[in-house]
Amino acid sequence: MQGILYEEPSIWQFFFVTCLLGGWAAWMTGKASAQTWRSFAQLFAYMLGLGIGIRFIHHALFGGTMFSLHYYIVDTIVLMILGFIGYQYTRTNQMVTQYNWLYERASLLSWKPKG
Repeated sequence: MQGILYEEPSIWQFFFVTCLLGGWAAWMTGKASAQTWRSFAQLFAYMLGLGIGIRFIHHALFGGTMFSLHYYIVDTIVLMILGFIGYQYTRTNQMVTQYNWLYERASLLSWKPKG
């Protein structure tokens, strides 16, 4: 896996920076985007910027390459997955709470019309 998903000598550095720190930031960005009724396109742009920030943390703390397209894409994909899940989870909560006469929860990430 080293060389494909991460460049650090230990996978724990990848998990800490990308999945834990970056994932938390991506989840909170998705949550904030949903709470302010932003679109998926805006969240996508935010995740691209967050991917650059995570690459900088890899570079500054662990001596990783700052401008590596391969690792930027890997980090950004992980961030987008977590960011879009956070967005959809928050949007589902909004819809079933604010419009409880219209919608009910279908699953953790979706809602359906009351029938």
